Amino acid sequence: MSFGRPPSINVGFKPAPPDRGSFPLDHYGECKDQMKLYMTCLRANSSTSSPCRLLSKDYLDCRMNKGLMERDEWKNLGFDAKEAPKDSPTQSDSTSQK
Repeated sequence: MSFGRPPSINVGFKPAPPDRGSFPLDHYGECKDQMKLYMTCLRANSSTSSPCRLLSKDYLDCRMNKGLMERDEWKNLGFDAKEAPKDSPTQSDSTSQK
């Protein structure tokens, strides 16, 4: 019996990144800038995600780097290793359309 704390608290609990397929909320807004860029791109392209692929990749990269999702290979997430770098003209063009 434990006194002074709820019995359900595990003293040895150690947090770990969520499993693939789990997408927890970004409570602290760590990837909010990338999310806003991606959403702006979607709105500018009538919710067509193809022109916004690099922004999507940046967003997922941020989530993996911040421990908000389990790190995985890009090919498993639907991206080629040959995808253009972050500073590609496609990315900046898609966010400036309206």
